[in-house]
Amino acid sequence: MDLPLLNYAKCSRAFAYSVLAATIFVSSQSVASQTVASQIVQAQAVETQAVEIKVPSLSANALKVADYAVTQYDMAMVQSLTQLVSFNTEAVAGQTPDTNPAFVGFKSSLKQLSETLGLDYADHGYVVLIGLNANAADNQTKKLGIVTHGDVQPANPALWAQSPYLLDTQSEPGKLIGRGTEDDKGAIVTAMYAMKAIKDQQIKRDRRIELLVYLAEESDWDPLKTFLASYTPADINITIDAEYPVVTAEKGWSKISFTVPNVAIPNSEVKAEALTQTPILTAFSGGYFASQIPQQAEAEIKAVTPELFAKLQDRATHQQGMKYRFEHSCANSQCDVHIFADGKAAHSSTPEDGVNAVTHLAALLDAHSWPKTTASLTLAAMNELVGLGIYAEQFGDLAYKDDFMGALTLAPTVVAQTQKGTEVTINLRRSIGKTPELLSAQALAALTNWQDKHQVKLNDIESYWGEPMVMKDAPQQQTLLDVFAHFTGIVDPKPVAIGGSTNSKLFPNALSFGPAMPGVEYTGHTEKEFITHKQFMLNLKMYTAAFIELSAAKS
Repeated sequence: MDLPLLNYAKCSRAFAYSVLAATIFVSSQSVASQTVASQIVQAQAVETQAVEIKVPSLSANALKVADYAVTQYDMAMVQSLTQLVSFNTEAVAGQTPDTNPAFVGFKSSLKQLSETLGLDYADHGYVVLIGLNANAADNQTKKLGIVTHGDVQPANPALWAQSPYLLDTQSEPGKLIGRGTEDDKGAIVTAMYAMKAIKDQQIKRDRRIELLVYLAEESDWDPLKTFLASYTPADINITIDAEYPVVTAEKGWSKISFTVPNVAIPNSEVKAEALTQTPILTAFSGGYFASQIPQQAEAEIKAVTPELFAKLQDRATHQQGMKYRFEHSCANSQCDVHIFADGKAAHSSTPEDGVNAVTHLAALLDAHSWPKTTASLTLAAMNELVGLGIYAEQFGDLAYKDDFMGALTLAPTVVAQTQKGTEVTINLRRSIGKTPELLSAQALAALTNWQDKHQVKLNDIESYWGEPMVMKDAPQQQTLLDVFAHFTGIVDPKPVAIGGSTNSKLFPNALSFGPAMPGVEYTGHTEKEFITHKQFMLNLKMYTAAFIELSAAKS
């Protein structure tokens, strides 16, 4: 869904609000989406009553340079994004940003772009600093920090119209499609051109603007922690790796993992013809990486009867958002069947935006009572501990909710068959309200009860509970809200909480500000990641204005 870039000089605010309200999808469980959508409805109602709406005023310099940036650098930004997307900056075990050729090329492009734009550049291995010095102060220690990252999650090329590392501007006009366009290479480009526009217009600033590009945000935060031990960050920081209006709370990235042990196929010593009498689930797997709602899953079944085959095909037609393909080979009125399930990928912090192929395939196969195998035990774990819910409703006593941050979310993201059994990874996003110790105990209790029921011992049970973050009293909060309100027309926007986890947690006074609009489906981590061209330009306006408002010298 595209959010229009509204020209308020040429249309009424009532029309603007109606378009915004019509284009924002509101999840029934999303506190942030409900808040913003209700603000839009309220704003529209006020306008309808012919009450004058006071949009926050920004400085003349902020408005002038924001318009200049879009007019001057539209095409150049797309070209720069094309270049950065071309590097597959996915983490590779055993390699660093200084040894991985893709990262080396990516950093070289960042350096070249910095030089072209007249920005300073410093390479610290896992961290790149790109800056625009203050021009109204001799001391450069006073900074406005902009935090982002240049690494990406994996992409499955088979699920893209073209290579995910070629910026696709043609298959869906108006969209810039490619891995990293929304998370987070598009934001890097936007920040750099905002800085360039500010430099062009010689805006007087008493704060240095410093863009920090981290190169392992998706995989390992330890190198950033090491860097910060000897680096003095800005006292005011903006993370451009989430959504608008302003994010003041982030859930904690969490994980439960275990291995379902190998179980011998029943009747394995019986003659082959006897084996064909009972349908057996021999394989069940799905998912691509831990932070993505799985788009694909598959299962293999031996000795499927015509009746069971027809039942499974019929059930498949009743699952909304799912597509199934059945491949089979038959003999003696029974078939070996391979089922391919196709759902919808989403960022695992917003499981409501996806259709989990793993859980839906498990629900499909729940139509039959299977003999005990590794695959059928894995299936039972999915159906009994997770089901089709996303809020841990069936995982013992794990479920809970915070009024502002929302509910704990839970989604199996990787189910992988290995030599030692089937490894299961469940990704969770936790709010404040429960301690890690309590959550760990409740998760273990649920798994223990399940093991007792099925008379099986799960191996390698582990859980990790990341810390949720709540940022209070950051001095730049109102300024960022004012910038958002001015350029969107949304009256009196409020801070929101998200399920995602960004590097904001490691910086003082760090608030997330874009690049995604609230209530609109976030496409980072999906197999169709994109940012609309209109949003790309709207972000440029808002970042340019925000950087000026927060760094300009006070007269």
